[in-house]
Amino acid sequence: MAEARLSNPLALAVLVLLFERPMHPYEMSTTLRYRRKEDSIKLNYGSLYSVVASLEKSGLIEVKESVREGNRPERTVYQLTPAGETKATAWLSELLSTPVKEYTRFEAALSLIGAIDPDDAIRQLELRLGSLILQQRADDGIRSAVPAGFPRIFMIESEYQRALLDAEVQFVRNLITDLKSENLTGVKQWRRMHELRSAGVPADEIFAELTAMTAGSTDWLEDPTTRS
Repeated sequence: MAEARLSNPLALAVLVLLFERPMHPYEMSTTLRYRRKEDSIKLNYGSLYSVVASLEKSGLIEVKESVREGNRPERTVYQLTPAGETKATAWLSELLSTPVKEYTRFEAALSLIGAIDPDDAIRQLELRLGSLILQQRADDGIRSAVPAGFPRIFMIESEYQRALLDAEVQFVRNLITDLKSENLTGVKQWRRMHELRSAGVPADEIFAELTAMTAGSTDWLEDPTTRS
């Protein structure tokens, strides 16, 4: 039997839910939302059904029974197969133990930031910083409402999210400071490039001036396809 392509965290969530007990898809969805797992796992009802169908086809879950509650439509209850339990454990172990490169939108934007004017970049980063600080305050409110003695095991993913949030706030704040003070190497060239572009200077002339500004260190400007 073909094995599911296990790259979607929602599939792992389904396997783990069924590790607890048999459920129908609607119960899976409500359980994940009740536990606020949508903060960590992209969740919508349509994709959940697709994931369930894929896992069943791959033999990782199976139908246990169909049930009807009152006038509601009949619902199919699924349970974990032995293969599904083995796969869930192995997959979760791999995710916990093995770091992988994750391509974030912000990282992509930072890698291409030179395409906008430095002052505009600062404005956009200040907007981002404001949004991040609001997220911190909202998270503070959520944490303050957690009952005393609430098991930490159920909060570890939010602790990780908060650590990333705090790190990003500090990074963005420092980056804004470095851009404003022009302590960031290359900012002068970046600013000059946009000044020349605004003045309508041809691209090859801009390149020549920026090359001269680097005082002989031009590797970062070179087109690798032109190197001998």
